[in-house]
Amino acid sequence: MKPTLFLLAAGMGSRYGGLKQLDGLGPNGETIMDYSIHDAIKAGFGKLVFVIRKDFEQDFRDKIISKYEDHIPCELVFQSIHDLPEGFTCPEGRTKPWGTNHAVMMGADVIKEPFAVINCDDFYGTDSFRVMGEFLANLPEGSTNTYAMVGFRVGNTLSESGTVSRGVCGTSSGRMLASVVERTKIQRIDGEVKYLDDDNTTWVTISENTPVSMNFWGFTPDYFAYSTDYFKRFLSNPKNIENLKAEFFIPLMVDELIHNNTATCEVLDTTSKWFGVTYPEDRQDVVNKIKALVDEGAYPKHLF
Repeated sequence: MKPTLFLLAAGMGSRYGGLKQLDGLGPNGETIMDYSIHDAIKAGFGKLVFVIRKDFEQDFRDKIISKYEDHIPCELVFQSIHDLPEGFTCPEGRTKPWGTNHAVMMGADVIKEPFAVINCDDFYGTDSFRVMGEFLANLPEGSTNTYAMVGFRVGNTLSESGTVSRGVCGTSSGRMLASVVERTKIQRIDGEVKYLDDDNTTWVTISENTPVSMNFWGFTPDYFAYSTDYFKRFLSNPKNIENLKAEFFIPLMVDELIHNNTATCEVLDTTSKWFGVTYPEDRQDVVNKIKALVDEGAYPKHLF
C-alpha cells in the first residue's frame, strides 16, 4: 500500500500576514505546497490528506484541491478548537488551535496506511520526500510503533537575515532519535554554526551536519490512538487549560513514546536544503530560490 502525505494547512500565517499556504511563489503562481506534492508523487506517495479550517474550505477547494484531483486522490479533514475527546470542552476565551499533533489527530478516520506529515508552508526539497517515501514504503505490512523524522542538516536550514529557531536532535545508535531540544537562536558566525545556550550568553558551536527537525515526520496508523490517549492527559492538566495558548505539539508526543519505550523514531538524513516564508521580508528570497531550481531543471516550468 502506498503511503499517504498528510499536509498541515489549518494555521493562519499571523507573522506573514494571511494565508501563506495559498501564496503563489513559483514562476507561474505555484505555492510551496505545489512543489511538495510534486515531490511526493514522484517519491511514490499514493494519497493526499489536507487538514484545514472549515471556514476557508471553498477557497481551498477552488485554488488547491482542483489542481491535484486528476493526479492523485485527495481528502479534506478539518481542525477546530472544539474537536476534543469526549468529556472535555474548550475553555472559555480560547481562540488558538491546539497545535500540530491535534491537527494530526484529525486524520484518524481517513488514514489507515503509513503516512508522512509536513507543514504546507515549508519547502522541503526532492531528496527529503525520497528518503521518507522509501522508509514508509519499505515498512512490513502491519508495522506498528515504527516512526521516522527527516533530519535536515542544520547548515542547510539557516537564514541570511539572522537567527532561526530549530529543534536540534540527539541520536542514539547513530540514527535513532533520542531527543529534540528547541534552540531559539541559531546562526552562522565567522563561518561556524552556533546556537545561543540556555544562559543566553554562550554561543555553542555545532557541526554543519547536525540533524534538526523541520516538522517532517513519518508514522504508522497506531500513532492516532496514542495521540488521543495522551491528549486526554494533556487536557487533564490544569496548567494546559488555564494557559489559553498551550499547544499539543508533535515532538511532545514523539518524545513521550520514545522515552517510555513504546516506539522508535529513525532520523533520516537528507541533502535537501529547507527554506520557507516566516516574515514578509522572506518572500522574495523564496521566489528567487524556486526560480533558480526551475531554471536548473530540478522542477518543470508547469507542475500541474
